[in-house]
Amino acid sequence: MQFATWNVNSLSVRLPQVLDWLCQNPVDVLVLQEIKMTDDKFPHEAFTQAGYHAQWFGQKTYNGVALLSRTPATQVLKNIPDFADDMARLITANVGPVRVIGAYFPNGQAPGTDKFEYKMQWLKSLRAWVKEELLAHPNLVLMGDYNITFDDADVWDPEGMRDQIHCTDEERYQLGALVALGLNDSFRLFEQPSQSYSWWDYRDFGFRRKRGLRIDHILISHALKPLARACHIDTTPRKNERPSDHAPVVLTLDIAQS
Repeated sequence: MQFATWNVNSLSVRLPQVLDWLCQNPVDVLVLQEIKMTDDKFPHEAFTQAGYHAQWFGQKTYNGVALLSRTPATQVLKNIPDFADDMARLITANVGPVRVIGAYFPNGQAPGTDKFEYKMQWLKSLRAWVKEELLAHPNLVLMGDYNITFDDADVWDPEGMRDQIHCTDEERYQLGALVALGLNDSFRLFEQPSQSYSWWDYRDFGFRRKRGLRIDHILISHALKPLARACHIDTTPRKNERPSDHAPVVLTLDIAQS
């Protein structure tokens, strides 16, 4: 099975690119972030025609997530239980033998702001819930736009961005605590090229100048770790006309759907 995550930065703008990518990369599961549309606007018929079942959780103008799968998803859940939130950030479902969580982590704006505090509370609530999910679903994949780098290797300018958003000690502590539950960064299970990033600022020719961050991650449970065969960032869509500022991350697991 192949699993992928992609922050599309507006599905209404990027729908043709997503459909084209799926045609060339027929993954079993694709989670999307920042679809930026209400539920009634979601283009489910286009995905049906492409051979995918869709679950979505939209929001006007901001946020919004979706889960596309070759086989129907079951036990669908939206957002973190017991965490009051009016943002559409998380969608969870069983796809075959795997529990899939697709998430759009809060950006956080800057340390010391209300949005940063919201990010910290969201991360703590996520961790408490994922701990329970791992007990119930040993085969678990948690993927999405984390808006956090693991360490300096994920940053084009580590010194210049030190203590800035995505790179603070507080954010990295929370990410590390999430991993410590029994998860693994699938990307780093394999040798990767240097300057491997998943996001580049539209400004100042960030992509062309390789000025990026790796903030889109696929974490997998210990039970799935031995089944991981490959993980890569597909930068091809970032070269499109009017691209998302993120690129898809793709994981291959040696596991059957049924």
